[in-house]
Amino acid sequence: MVKSIFITGASSGIGKAMAIEAALRGYNVALMARNIEALNETAAICKDFHVQVFVFQGDVTSKLDCESFIHQGISALGSIHVLINNAGISMRGLFKDTDVSVLEKLMNTNFWGTVYCTQAALPELLKNKGSVVGISSIAGFKGLPARTGYSASKFAMQGFLESLRCENLKTGLHVLIACPGYTDSNIRKTALNESGNAQGESPLNEGKLMTSEEVALEVINAIEKKRMYLILTLQGKMAVLINKFWPKLADKLTFNVIAKEPNSPFK
Repeated sequence: MVKSIFITGASSGIGKAMAIEAALRGYNVALMARNIEALNETAAICKDFHVQVFVFQGDVTSKLDCESFIHQGISALGSIHVLINNAGISMRGLFKDTDVSVLEKLMNTNFWGTVYCTQAALPELLKNKGSVVGISSIAGFKGLPARTGYSASKFAMQGFLESLRCENLKTGLHVLIACPGYTDSNIRKTALNESGNAQGESPLNEGKLMTSEEVALEVINAIEKKRMYLILTLQGKMAVLINKFWPKLADKLTFNVIAKEPNSPFK
């Protein structure tokens, strides 16, 4: 039986790369995003691998869209075996200067989008002893300065998924929390500033980032191996370790890293 993977935020970046990697391995894929043109481009590539592809234009901040994506996708593909909650947005700006609506937008997308899709898919995933995946961030382990809304949403996502995993300890449901680290993905350019507008430029050195394809390979491997956590990059692993045992040092190191970014708010 061919298994089906459902992916939100599949029109670009890591989501697109995961869809292609899944199709390459023979999975049927259900894809959701707001940008239908870009989503159809992802779907066309996936179809080249002779798998079934379901496309749904929708916004994860809408409970109705999430439910429709899951239910229509199951109807089209027959079932769901893996749900990858990938859709997300970021932010950059000091909390004192940030409109609270920015934090609300991040929570609605990164946290509630995960909750809506997971709840809709859960009955079928439980029946299949399937997987729920959250594409999180090191910001879900360590609060990042000038990323208050982003860290809050990822902490919330991880708390939700860890609780879900513990609840289902004896049901066979697999839950993976994946933290890619800095990745060559569109999420940085669409990150919101203090006013809620896209910042339009990345503060990172693009040459030192993981590619979306590298991340996708690691995530799909982790799903197939039923891993609980996936923390990519040495920097990410060190950040989690130092924050666990030396939180004061972690604060200092994190501040210094963010302060060195181009146009950092701490300069």
